[in-house]
This record gives sequence, structure tokens and C-alpha cells, in this order.
Amino acid sequence: QVQLVESGGGLVQAGGSLRLSCVASGRTGSSYAMGWFRQAPGKEREFVAAISWTGRSTYYADSVKGRFTISRDNAKNTVYLQMNSLKPEDTAVYYCAANLQGPLDEYDYWGQGTQVTVSS
Repeated sequence: QVQLVESGGGLVQAGGSLRLSCVASGRTGSSYAMGWFRQAPGKEREFVAAISWTGRSTYYADSVKGRFTISRDNAKNTVYLQMNSLKPEDTAVYYCAANLQGPLDEYDYWGQGTQVTVSS
């Protein structure tokens, strides 16, 4: 089992930046791919970004490409999501997730989420 805890959400004006963090605990000795997802009110959860265990491969949704950057520090069991040039449509609960397969495979472990609100 892996436990994931997100932090770093908050309220920011459009054009601003936030950095989300996700700390993993439990069976962190395995090679987990990590991802970020988000869910806005009344909408389905959607993929935002993902990163391989080594960090060499990263993937982004078209809506965030060029604005968001995913990275990880395996020594700290932490994955980050740097969000720049935020827009009101980025408002959502952001979830961190992990799996043992690969960045674009189904995710098995989920955090509780952190709220990001972007005001216009």
C-alpha cells in the first residue's frame, strides 16, 4: 500500500503560480509512476500530467502543456506540479496518484486532493 498526501493548493489570481507537492509513504521502495489529475465542480476527473519512475518521461494534457511542469524527487518520495500562468478554468481539486505499471496506465493509489482556486 502507498499513502499519498497532497499540499500546496490555495487561492491565486489569474496569471499567478502555485506549486503542488505530493508525498508518498508506505511501500515507497517500489518503482511507482506518478500522476496528477483534477476534478472541477460538475465535471469528471481528468488527467493533468504524469511522470515515470526515473523522471525521464513526462506527459501533459494539452490544456496545461507549456504552463505546468511535473517533476519528482525520489529521495524525498515527493512529486511536484509547478503551475504557472494559471487560468480560472484551472480551478479544481487536484489529486496525486501512483501506480506500478507506467505513467499512462491505470492508477491504483490516490491522495485526498488539494483545492486550487484561480480568480479572474
